[in-house]
Amino acid sequence: MEEKDLQEDLLVHSEKQSEDDFEESLRPDKLSDYVGQERIKDNLNVFLEAAKKRKHPLDHILLYGPPGLGKTTFAMAIANEIGGSIRITSGPAIERQGDLPP
Repeated sequence: MEEKDLQEDLLVHSEKQSEDDFEESLRPDKLSDYVGQERIKDNLNVFLEAAKKRKHPLDHILLYGPPGLGKTTFAMAIANEIGGSIRITSGPAIERQGDLPP
């Protein structure tokens, strides 16, 4: 690989990484910071508060819809609200049962 090709590859990689970091910095950390979707936020808050009061883990939540609606952002905010971790996948990425988290 020539030095010029290597430099271009490094530049493209660093630009992509900074774009990802910038995109992540725009995501709200809490449901209260999320703009819009008031009905969904209200329902999720009831769900979260009920789980906290019962001192039980949160039941499973399925978020679905076309790209760009905020499903991943909602999922990350919910994980932050309960102090949990998150595993993100998509339908096409699941080919067999072993691909699903335990």
